[in-house]
Amino acid sequence: MRWKKDELKGWGGALALEAELARPERHAALADTLAETPCPAIGARRSYGDAAVAPQAIDMTRLDRFISFDAESGLLEAEAGVTITDILNSFAPKGWMPAVMPGTGFATLGGCIAHDVHGKNHQLAGSFGQHIESLVLMGPDGKSQRISLKTKPKLFRATIGGLGQTGIIVSARLHLAKCPAGNMAVHERRIEDLDAFLEAFNGSRADYQVGWLDMTAKDIHLGRGILEEAHFASGPFAPSTKSRAIPFNLPGFAMSTPLVKAFNWLYTKRIPEAGRDRERPLHKFFFPLDTIQHWNRLYGKRGFHQFQCVLPDDEAAATLALMLEAVVSSGLASPLSVLKKLGHGRGGMMSFPMEGYTLAVDEGYTLAVDIVNKPSAKALLARLNELARNAGGRIYLAKDSSLDAGYLPAMYSELDDFRAEVTKADPSGAFETALVKRLNIRGQA
Repeated sequence: MRWKKDELKGWGGALALEAELARPERHAALADTLAETPCPAIGARRSYGDAAVAPQAIDMTRLDRFISFDAESGLLEAEAGVTITDILNSFAPKGWMPAVMPGTGFATLGGCIAHDVHGKNHQLAGSFGQHIESLVLMGPDGKSQRISLKTKPKLFRATIGGLGQTGIIVSARLHLAKCPAGNMAVHERRIEDLDAFLEAFNGSRADYQVGWLDMTAKDIHLGRGILEEAHFASGPFAPSTKSRAIPFNLPGFAMSTPLVKAFNWLYTKRIPEAGRDRERPLHKFFFPLDTIQHWNRLYGKRGFHQFQCVLPDDEAAATLALMLEAVVSSGLASPLSVLKKLGHGRGGMMSFPMEGYTLAVDEGYTLAVDIVNKPSAKALLARLNELARNAGGRIYLAKDSSLDAGYLPAMYSELDDFRAEVTKADPSGAFETALVKRLNIRGQA
C-alpha cells in the first residue's frame, strides 16, 4: 500500500500533526495494510479536536459501498466510508433514512459509530449506535470478525462510541427508520433568555428540537436565541444540491466581536416576534452548515475549538448560566452555539449521552460553543471544563481539544470496563490517536 504524507487536523483546525496516510479501496488491501502497519482509521475528519489525528492513519473514505438492503425491514449493510448524506440520498426516495443524524451529512458511517453520535431527536431515537445490528471489526493483525450486542456484548459496547480503539470498523448493518416526507415543517420562535429557553424545551412535544444561542447577549438577555421545533411535513425528497465553498482562510477580523454581534442581531431579527412556520428540505434542516463547504475557514488559520458538554437536568440551569457568562465576557464566541435537550439512550461504554451515568440521571442539556483560537481561549476552556465536571456533566470527546485528563474518570463511569476491553482487543496500542494519548483514555502509565 502506498503511503502519502499529509497534515492531519481536526475540523476546528487548532490541533494538527504531520502524518502518513494510506487509502485502501478494498477489504483485502485494508487487511494487508493493517497487518503490515497497524494504525488507527479515520473518516471524513469532521471531529473537531484531535480524535482523528495520529502519525499514521488509514483513510476509510474510499471504502464507501452499499453491500445489501432489505426494503421490508430497512436493514442496510454498508462499508464504513459511506456518508450519512450518501445514505439519505440513496434511501429517502425509497422511504427510509438514518434514524439518527448528526449536524453534518459528511460524517461517515464508521465515524458515527465510533463517536455514537446523537441528533435533534435524541429524546425519541436515542443515539446512533443503538440502531446498529452488527458490525465487522478488524483487529491489528488484519483479521476480521462480525460482532453484535448478542454475540460479543462487551466488545460491541466498547466499540460503539469507542473512538476506534477496539479495531477498525470495516462495515456495519444499520436499522434505518421510515422517512415519511421530503420536507420538515419547522416552527421558529425567539426565546428571550436562558430560563425561557429551558422552559420551552421542557414544554416542547416536537419530534425534533434544537436551539441557537446568541453568545454575545448578556445581563437580562443572557441565553436569548431561537428555538426550532420540527416534524415531518409533505412533499417528495430532493437530494442536496451543490453547495458554495469558502475558498480560503479568512482574515482574523472575520470573527471579531463587532461582526459577531452584528450577525447575531440580524439572525435574531429575521424571525418575527410572533414566530414563523415554514417547510424546509431534509438536508437544509438536518445539515444547515453543509450548504457552505469548508465553513471552518471562516475562523482563519488559527482555527477554533468547540466545547460541548452535557449536564444533568437538575444542575443545568445554574451551570449553563455560569458558562454563558464566562463565554460572553471572554468575547471569544462565534455565531455557532447550540443548545439541545437529550433524553434516554446511549449505545456504548464511552457514549456521550448520560443515561446510565448515575441512577438519578437519565436526561440533560447539551451545550456546544465554537470558541475562536486565541491565547485567552485556554483559560476559558479550562473554566468551562471545570464547570461541567463540578456539575456532574461530561465532555463530548468527538469535539474535545482541551479537557484535563484527570477529569475523565469522573465523567465516564464505565471507563475501567472500556479500558479492559480495549486492552484485550489491541494490547500493543496500535489504534491510539492523539486524543487517546492526551487524555490517557487507555489508562497506560
